[in-house]
Amino acid sequence: MNALGKTLPPLASLLPFEAAARLESFSKAADELHLTQAAVSRQIRGLEDNLGVKLFCRRNRGVFLTQEGRELGRVVSQALQSISEGAVSLRTSPQRNRVVLLCQLCEAFYWLMPRLATFHQQCPQIEIQVVTCTRPITQFGGHFDVALQSTRRASGSHTLMFTASDEVFPVCSPGYLCPEKPLALTELQPCTFLHHSSEPPHLMEWDEWLQMFGHTLPRDARSATFDSYPLMLQAAVEGHGIAMGWRRTASRLIESGALVRPCAESVFLPEAISVYRQQGTGSREEITALLAWLDAQLQSDG
Repeated sequence: MNALGKTLPPLASLLPFEAAARLESFSKAADELHLTQAAVSRQIRGLEDNLGVKLFCRRNRGVFLTQEGRELGRVVSQALQSISEGAVSLRTSPQRNRVVLLCQLCEAFYWLMPRLATFHQQCPQIEIQVVTCTRPITQFGGHFDVALQSTRRASGSHTLMFTASDEVFPVCSPGYLCPEKPLALTELQPCTFLHHSSEPPHLMEWDEWLQMFGHTLPRDARSATFDSYPLMLQAAVEGHGIAMGWRRTASRLIESGALVRPCAESVFLPEAISVYRQQGTGSREEITALLAWLDAQLQSDG
């Protein structure tokens, strides 16, 4: 006979009770759990009836924990926290033959996806789960095994495995600018400058790039700002202006003729991209294989 089934209170009432005990408010608990206040009150009355004690004193439109309610609140809170931690551990535990790769959206879209088939050909037994984030890896709340992001972004205690170079230069649609010979930077002044705004700021934008060549962005320059690098790059493809292009993410669009380089100047960044390993992932062959493949791919087109 199941003894727990006879002694446990109604399990459905524990979550509303824990929230109400922690917040000392039925209405706040209802808001947190996306329930009605009446539903929370009903669950707690059912719990009180089951236990035969009062858990809350109700007066002046407020509720206050009784001594019995305070004691049960501690027990339930600890139990639910333990269950939560166990569930998180199960969700984030590495599955055999699966590796989670965290990647910035632009690199995932333009650099990783066109190459990922080669990894599957080399390691058909390994499943790659790609997750993307526009924020630094320190602000990513999910699980990952390997992360690829722009250098100088916060990385916390994750282990830096290696870095790779990149190159930055202006790009635009051939329908917007297609000079027979490279333009001087001063000839770009009448253009609409497309900007990528991100928090924290991206590694290099127009102001910093132009300063490398002794120029500044004109005060009256026409501009358009995007919070997504792929969106900004697509705006350049559609002829809305001239954008800051990163070779690794713009090269295929240049090769296809969707984008052109209107001037010859370029800034080389020897450590533009960093690859990290999740702290405490241990030694897994799948992770080692992914790191080796990423290193080879980054170096081959570096």
